[in-house]
Formats: sequence, C-alpha cells, structure tokens
Amino acid sequence: MSRPTAKSLTRFALLLFTFGVGLTGCGKDQAGGPQRPATEVGYITVQPQPLVLQSELAGRTRPYLMSEVRPQVSGIIKSRRFEEGAQVKAGEVLYEIDPAPYEAAVAEAKAALANAKAAVDAARLKDQRYSELLAIEGVSQQEADDAKTAHAQAVAQVAQMQATLASAQINLEYTRVRAPISGRIGISSITPGALVTANQETALATIRTLDPIYVDMTQSSAEMLKLRRLMGETGMKSGRAKVHLKLEDGSAYQHPGSMKFAEVAVDVSTGSVTLRAEFPNPDGVLLPGMYVRAVLDQATNTHAILAPQQGVTRDLKGNATALVLTPDDKVEQRTLVAERAIGDRWLISQGLAVGDRLIVEGTNKIRVGDTVNPVDVGSGAKAAAAEAAPATSGG
Repeated sequence: MSRPTAKSLTRFALLLFTFGVGLTGCGKDQAGGPQRPATEVGYITVQPQPLVLQSELAGRTRPYLMSEVRPQVSGIIKSRRFEEGAQVKAGEVLYEIDPAPYEAAVAEAKAALANAKAAVDAARLKDQRYSELLAIEGVSQQEADDAKTAHAQAVAQVAQMQATLASAQINLEYTRVRAPISGRIGISSITPGALVTANQETALATIRTLDPIYVDMTQSSAEMLKLRRLMGETGMKSGRAKVHLKLEDGSAYQHPGSMKFAEVAVDVSTGSVTLRAEFPNPDGVLLPGMYVRAVLDQATNTHAILAPQQGVTRDLKGNATALVLTPDDKVEQRTLVAERAIGDRWLISQGLAVGDRLIVEGTNKIRVGDTVNPVDVGSGAKAAAAEAAPATSGG
C-alpha cells in the first residue's frame, strides 16, 4: 500500500474543516432560529340558557268513564235497540225486557191502592160518627177508640199500597234497559229471546267514554326524587302541565293533554308512581288499552349549561372530562358531571362555569399545559343554543 502524499492529506483536512463549519452553522440556526408557532384551537364561551326538562314515560290509555250494563229485573229480552260499536247517549234504551208481568204487577198495585183508599173513607166516616156518639154516651169509649184506630190503619194501608205501586212502576221502567253513561258501546253478550236475571254477573254490554280519554303513566320513585332535588336547586322552577303523546307507530298525537294527578303511594312491586293525564279524543284515534309514550314538561332550568359533545370526552374510569383555556391561554383539564344528553350536547351540572372557554376544535393536537392560539368559534353554537331542544329522559 502506497503512503498518502502531503497533497492528499491537505485536501482531506480541508474537507473536514468544511464539514465542521457546516455543522456549526446548522447548530446555530437551530438554536437561534424562530420558535414553532402555538397550535390553533377553537373554543366557545360557556353561557347559561333556559332549558325545559322533560320525561318520556310509558303509558296505557284508559277510558274516561266505563260502565257495564246489567239488567235490574228478570225476564226475556224482547229486543235490542242499538248497533254494536255505535255511540250511545245516557238514558237511551238499549234492551227491552218483556214487560207483561210487570205491567200486571202495576195494575194489581193500582187496584190494591184503590181498595185501600175506599177503606179509608169508610173508616173515617165511622170514626166521625163514633166521636159524635161518644159525646152523648151513645157508644163506649172503647168502641170510639177502636173506630179511631181502624181509621189510622186504613190511612197507613193507603201509604203502603202507594209504595207498592211505586215499586211496581219502577220495575216496569227497568224493563227498558237504558245506557247509564254516554260513550261507545261494545259487543252485546246476549240476543233477543235470552233470559236475563236481575243484577246478573255477566254484563249485557260495556259502554266506554273515550272523549276525553285518560293515559296512565308510570315513573320510578328514584326519578321523582331526582326531579325534586333539581327543583330545589337555584334556577329551577316547575314545568308546564302540558303532555304530548307518541303513538305505537312512532307518530305524534296531534292533541296535547294535561296532567290530572299523581298517585300518593309507590307501588311496592315495581317501585314506581302512577301519573294520570287527560287528552281530548274527538277523532277516536286513542282506544282503551293502547300503549303510548308520554312526553311531559316537568321543570325548567333557567340557567342550564350545555356543552357540545365534541368538547367532552371520557377518561378510563368513564368520567366526563373537558379541556378549557386559562386566562393566559394554557390548556387545563376539568372533570365534569354530565347529567344527560340533549341532542348533540351534554347538560353539565358540575365542572363548567359561566364564562369558561371550552375547547371544541383541535383537542387531538394539544396536551394539558400547552400554550395555544385560541380562536372563538362560538357564533354558530350561540345560534344553535337559541333554538335549544327540550331535555328528555326515558321512563
């Protein structure tokens, strides 16, 4: 191997020097050059707003009134006067029971009453005569007393016969079985020619008043206690009494209803409380026994804090968290209490305050403690907040 010459050594030294100068220059550029710009994030300013708290509860429709039609006298059904499923009015004749035996009973009672009245006249005249004779000692005191007693008994007999006649007339009237309430009548359980008995167990038909109609709902006692707790907080007030329905096919019932009452006891088997609402039903859409979902306004939070869902995440423990900006534009993490989802937002009860700047854009590019370049993107959020949807919870 040949030894390097002085010329080649000199060239190599120059190359090393040049490379070193280059490295030194790069180091100076890195150390003294401009800093990387702060990451840009979008935020909204937390503002309070009124929010109607709603509950969606399962319910069943119940007739406003219901009456089972039964005969009050025995006999053979002579005719039926209604169409099954038709609307009937209170007092309308539904069935006719053969009246012949009851007409005879009325005639008999009338004859007995006439006989009793005739006996009264005879007893009265005798009482008057004996009273006059007693004054001149034409009869004994005992005979006069007996005549007076006979007169009183004849008067009492008339009263008894009048009561018997009234009873016979009532029974005759009962041969016309009338509707006790107005409503829609169901299927008839008997046909003409059938024998019925007074106050029998089987109803002849059932009438239901369907306009208005009731909806019975159930709410857990835990939900009711939670609502009462919310009502005790600042900014909460009682909701309106209006109730809206969702039918079995998912469509909305067009007529709103109103709350009537809440049961005063908790069902020990289900741990729930029954609520009752009343709805107009002019078109007969609602029928007894239908399953419905009732949406009712229970309270209004006048200072609700709503956070967009893109600004709220969950940690490993499932707690809701959010990134907010400090006054010096640094990133800070907060733990929140998210009560419920309302559309694309969360109702926040703890962790955020009015005026906080909540980061909603760029959260995946920053870390806690970073200094960022904040950009207010809350104009669209404010417009959406002005049209806030009511908060609904399932029941």
